[in-house]
Amino acid sequence: MAELLRGAPVAQALTEALRAESDRLRARGVVPTLAIVRVGARDADLAYERGARKRCEQCGVAVRQIALGADATQSALLAELARLNADRGVHGILLLRPLPDGFDDAAVCAAVAPEKDVDGVTDASMAAIYSGAGDGFAPCTAAACLALLKHYGVPIDGKRAVVVGRSFVIGKPAAMLLLRENATVSVAHTHTENLPALCRAADILLVATGHLGLIGAEHVRAGQTIIDVGIHAAPDGALCGDVRFDEAARVADAITPVPGGVGAVTTAMLCKHVVEAAKKAP
Repeated sequence: MAELLRGAPVAQALTEALRAESDRLRARGVVPTLAIVRVGARDADLAYERGARKRCEQCGVAVRQIALGADATQSALLAELARLNADRGVHGILLLRPLPDGFDDAAVCAAVAPEKDVDGVTDASMAAIYSGAGDGFAPCTAAACLALLKHYGVPIDGKRAVVVGRSFVIGKPAAMLLLRENATVSVAHTHTENLPALCRAADILLVATGHLGLIGAEHVRAGQTIIDVGIHAAPDGALCGDVRFDEAARVADAITPVPGGVGAVTTAMLCKHVVEAAKKAP
């Protein structure tokens, strides 16, 4: 049976380190502060906001909540972002997405100052991920995948990594982060020919497709580490990932559970980005 790479110990270690960093910043008169911007009150947004606030409190990060009504205009949202960009007391901005229908997502994301873009939504942040230089941070979930691998001592340098998923939120940035750690990276997706063979060739298999149970026994082999980023509600109501866990866990060496894997680390990475932004702030 594969070793379970649980997210809670990773998040706890990050939280303890960040609390110490936050205390040092406070001693200098700097309070790391995150602004959470929400339009409307979708259940998923409210749940993530609660989780982020709780983690921020544990990490010593202050939170400002900006809740606009469901009938808010794009102009109102852009004005709020401009105000936060100019506020030297705010070090990070988290924009809860997807935005309601009628909003220009790209235009709104572009309005976030890159140095305060702690969830990697701007083009400047994406450029920084590819170049390794500049302002901005990787999307928190992609960064959480790397933090989890490093916490458990999974070798990355020189290893073959296959990322199944090509979104700008997880797949592509995760591939760039793995490449930065000297992995040899392939990016695959649902249109990839002979996907099982490509996946079996990987030492690290990172799956972020948004397709419930896409990856099964035919895609995995002994010796692999599997990072499952997906989260879905199965027909019976149970939460599960993009990987058919029972099949993969019988073969691979290590695997993240769903729930309790990558997701548990994501808000800790958000806090890490806020603290880093506060350290860089003028």
